[in-house]
Amino acid sequence: MADAEYVNIWMRPERPARGPKPVYSRAQITEAAIRIADAEGLEAATMRRIAAEIGAGAMSLYRYVPSRDNLVELVADRLMGEIDVAGMPSGDWRADLTRYADGLRAMWLRHPWIATVQRSLPGLGPNQLLLIERLMGVLDAFVSIDENLGLVAMLNSYVEGTVREEISSAEEFRRSGLSESEWMARSYSYVDRLVKSGEYPIFTKIVMEARRPHLSRDDQFRSGLQRVLDCIAAALPSTAESPMPAHREGREEQDGRGQARSRPSERASRAE
Repeated sequence: MADAEYVNIWMRPERPARGPKPVYSRAQITEAAIRIADAEGLEAATMRRIAAEIGAGAMSLYRYVPSRDNLVELVADRLMGEIDVAGMPSGDWRADLTRYADGLRAMWLRHPWIATVQRSLPGLGPNQLLLIERLMGVLDAFVSIDENLGLVAMLNSYVEGTVREEISSAEEFRRSGLSESEWMARSYSYVDRLVKSGEYPIFTKIVMEARRPHLSRDDQFRSGLQRVLDCIAAALPSTAESPMPAHREGREEQDGRGQARSRPSERASRAE
């Protein structure tokens, strides 16, 4: 489609000014696409399949959603609406960004096929615009708009990178037919040989001392998120200080890195 002919989906009226009332709606089509994608992946959500889902003719759907790109745009914006940003900014920027990050991760985990959607340019649908206003409003009083964009991008990159790895790992375990603990047990003899070789001191330190690999996925995410929020805090003026969560205070009393120390004997037993 030539640029001169392009019309953003959000500028297209859902109902024509004249003629009969539409039988279906974009919302119905979008919800049907999400149901199919949740069950079989986004590629399965073709116009023909969506039409069958809602009892319409395939070609008739193009009156409501002119292209596949438009459909993906509608779906992406609908999923953005699942992230709860009500009441933001609340005055506690750390709590707000934590709630947003948790909500974004939860949305990805509910719809793991979103990882297959390659979208770098903003669609600027109503839910995304609301998200921009509420999320960036959290830091707006403290930093310039450019700094705000950079800090939010850093937060989004952490969440997206972490949850992509989480989804990818889950898919690998599913294909292998093994649980995570079964996969680790199967790898034990090889890991043990690497450790005993003495050739990989950093890897050995990870096996013998690292606590992070033994945390649940939720705890790993929260731990990394706190580091990201610490980096954001360093970019804010002192007047923007947010109350430190109690669980963070407890960890920082245990050691300077915010992680609980374990005895060498405990580390060795975990490695075994």
